[in-house]
Amino acid sequence: MAGKGASPATDVQVGDRTVRISNPDRIYFPALGTTKLDLVRYYTSVGDGIVNALRERPCMLHRFPSGLAGEKVHQKRLPHGAPDWVQTAHVEFARYGRHADELCVTHLADVVWAVQMSTVEFHPWNSRRADVERPDEWRIDLDPMPESSFEAVARVAGVAREVLTEIGATGWPKTSGGHGLHIYVRIAPDHEFADVRRAALAFAQEVERRIPQDATTTWWRKDRDPHMVFVDFNQNARDHTLAAAYSVRGVPDATVSTPVTWDEIGDIDPHDFTIDTVPDRYARLGDLHAGIDDAVFSIDPLLEWPTPVSG
Repeated sequence: MAGKGASPATDVQVGDRTVRISNPDRIYFPALGTTKLDLVRYYTSVGDGIVNALRERPCMLHRFPSGLAGEKVHQKRLPHGAPDWVQTAHVEFARYGRHADELCVTHLADVVWAVQMSTVEFHPWNSRRADVERPDEWRIDLDPMPESSFEAVARVAGVAREVLTEIGATGWPKTSGGHGLHIYVRIAPDHEFADVRRAALAFAQEVERRIPQDATTTWWRKDRDPHMVFVDFNQNARDHTLAAAYSVRGVPDATVSTPVTWDEIGDIDPHDFTIDTVPDRYARLGDLHAGIDDAVFSIDPLLEWPTPVSG
């Protein structure tokens, strides 16, 4: 994706809105020569998918004002200068006596405007603006330790799928954009974060019980076997976020957190999914998470499972 010959500022038409992209030729990924305008073009190429992943959710932004060679900014509050059509979701942080009005995507133009404001990664909450305290998404994060492998992640994912099938839940897998895998389950927004985390812990411990040679729920990193895959139930705690489906990651090779099918997990290399390769894949397959809102699961049965380790 080389963005050559761009003018000092470029207007991009996104639906019925126009977003002015300043410094379109600024290099964001030095190893690839990928520019801000290339990043815009990537997100428009997966437009329905990224909007589906972010819609109506408070969203933390990972911004790189000078590209990856410069400072990384973790931004909760909406950046200044937003057009009046960009919407927000209000979240409270009572423990610190603070609050934030975070980006709340409703249209693709919101995503493009965030990229104009130097956003590379989008990290949405697992709840929506209508009730930010009640998640509608349960997230299973399979996080390999330093001496583990993606083959081990794939084995743990297979067991996770088995357990999900047994309890009547539909899992929607995606690469993390790193070495791991995320599985999302749409849930009824009937419970607060603590309950969703407790259900996630019960599930994780069942996966660990079935494949103890690969999976762990050991809480302290220093105590984990470096060859294991951590089933990270704590990603369901309040204000914990993961990179959205179709989000580019702020790493030199511009990998993308990419939805995948269950059948292909055993054969993929997550590092093959990048800002350069995902648009063609998306054009062929569409959004593999498009049906997630139609597969709603109740976590009530999981809340009855024992959780012998408190986490």
